[in-house]
Amino acid sequence: MGDHALEVNNLSRHFGELIAVDGVSLHVEAGETYGLLGPNGAGKSTAISMIAGLLESHGGTIRIEGEPMTTRTTAVRSRLGLVPQDLAIYPDLTARENLRFFASLYGMGTKSAKARIDEVLEVIGLSDRADDRADEFSGGMKRRLNIGIGLLHHPRLLILDEPTVGVDPQSRNAILESVEHLASEGMSVLYTTHYMEEAERLCDRIGIIDHGRLMAEGTRRELVASLGNQDRVSITATGPLADAAEAFAALDGVAEATTSEDTITLLTGDATRVVARAVETADAHGLTVASVEITQPDLEAVFLHLTGRALRD
Repeated sequence: MGDHALEVNNLSRHFGELIAVDGVSLHVEAGETYGLLGPNGAGKSTAISMIAGLLESHGGTIRIEGEPMTTRTTAVRSRLGLVPQDLAIYPDLTARENLRFFASLYGMGTKSAKARIDEVLEVIGLSDRADDRADEFSGGMKRRLNIGIGLLHHPRLLILDEPTVGVDPQSRNAILESVEHLASEGMSVLYTTHYMEEAERLCDRIGIIDHGRLMAEGTRRELVASLGNQDRVSITATGPLADAAEAFAALDGVAEATTSEDTITLLTGDATRVVARAVETADAHGLTVASVEITQPDLEAVFLHLTGRALRD
């Protein structure tokens, strides 16, 4: 096996007392779409900035196709396409003019740039709006143009940092279709998102990140299987929850019982069989139950199990 498209080992970065990225290690295979899934503030964008050579790391190494990547690297940058979360387009230029300007920055010749711009406009679905100014575009169209700029120079690895934030459902679907098209042509993609359904739709493997740490990674099937195909029963209640923890753990069919703030969480192979007894146990221990929620094994359940909180918190 040759070098990975991207290899990150023990990457870290802090801002004063805040540890933004804490020992993250991951790799992206050639032709693979890897999703970095986590809530806002989890460290995704900071990690992306270091991987793209825009922000200096405080520890760890980054390699693009086996070559070291740092803020001082120049040669390897041509293999990388970065689509930042913030739009990097000129609103008073047309879509074609934006692409032509960035093609010149990439050092592309006039003839090759013209052909490539037409290809990119087709990929991002803006061929019919190529000569309209970007300030006339919807938010989703601007996002697609942003992606097109990152594609101009035929990057070997494309990094997309939350490319669907703030767009309407139709534009969002168009963006996802564009990413699927690129993946089908063999491009390596690192895709950050806090939308569970995007990770499930696009990604061959998924890394779950929270508080700057990579909590787990694998295919969707592997991550869900890590819960042992168990249901999750979350009981929100008031009263002495900690005192009742042992009683919940001892219930027949309960594999694990944990408490946090006002919630008792049970892992079980059959939630419907356990719920009634769990509510009876809560009542017997002086708890007042406010709600009961059953979550069957999926990516959201994995995230809840690893972090103790919902993805969009």
